Amino acid sequence: MSAPFPPPDPGARTLPPSFPAGPRGLVVAAPAKLNMFLEVLGKRADGYHDLETLMVGLNLYDTLDVRPRTDGQLLLTCDRPDLPTGPENLVVKAACRLRHRAQNPTLGADLHLVKRIPAQAGLAGGSSDAAAALVALNRVWNLDLPRSALAAVAAEIGSDVAFFLELPAAWCTGRGEVVTPEPTAGGFDMVLVLPAVGLSTPAVFRQLVVPASPRSGEAVRGAFRAGDAAGLGAALFNRLQEPAFALAPEVSRVYSRLAALDPVGCLMSGSGSAVFAVCRGPHDAARVAAGFRAAVPPGESPGHVLVARTLTPDPA
Repeated sequence: MSAPFPPPDPGARTLPPSFPAGPRGLVVAAPAKLNMFLEVLGKRADGYHDLETLMVGLNLYDTLDVRPRTDGQLLLTCDRPDLPTGPENLVVKAACRLRHRAQNPTLGADLHLVKRIPAQAGLAGGSSDAAAALVALNRVWNLDLPRSALAAVAAEIGSDVAFFLELPAAWCTGRGEVVTPEPTAGGFDMVLVLPAVGLSTPAVFRQLVVPASPRSGEAVRGAFRAGDAAGLGAALFNRLQEPAFALAPEVSRVYSRLAALDPVGCLMSGSGSAVFAVCRGPHDAARVAAGFRAAVPPGESPGHVLVARTLTPDPA
């Protein structure tokens, strides 16, 4: 968890952009996500769990530079030398699956990934990178596949990948791959804290007790659609938070310190370890971030703290 955690792009308020990268190349921004609501309905026969979750894009990005090749090679490099760049990387998996869908073994690419989204934080950076690869390769390979076809490929790669094809926000069901776009009246100002410890998603799910009566997400969806920060903060919920806190008490302490600063709401994202606060506006977010930094006990790592904002649709 020693990777840098830089501030988000202050100009990024709407959907992530893409930029030309020379002849026939493309650079795509891959945003992080937050879960505003996450309920677990039960365990499936395939070992996964059925979920209901409200996922929202955040203006913290990885970037992926994609340039086509015609020799069938898929070559990934990364600015993080500790990150695997072979077949186990989701970007490479996405490229392989898309090429298989296109039934053209000569399709190749040079891909370069710049990582800013930390791993084991519940922010889905790897899944976002995979979705960015699908979008970029669909363009540079001139496949012209519809979004539904890309979503089918995304579901084969990982549970969260399809969400990033439906930004800025969506209600996700199944194991997370059934995605329904969620409208919103505006973005929300956040303070995001990454503790010095990461969490393993499988380990958190092993600690989970599936509820007999699942919680409804209607309140959080209604507040999100209305752009109501106070209502959203009051309705935040994550079934994985309690088992994650049991595994990593440091994350629980971060949550308690953040909640004590009186944001409108506070929650852990996904299976952790990132914790976020919903704030009343940008000035309130700056206040909460400064207060959190000042409240870290002597001798304890402050982790990484940033002020961010959820993504909104591009203006018409």
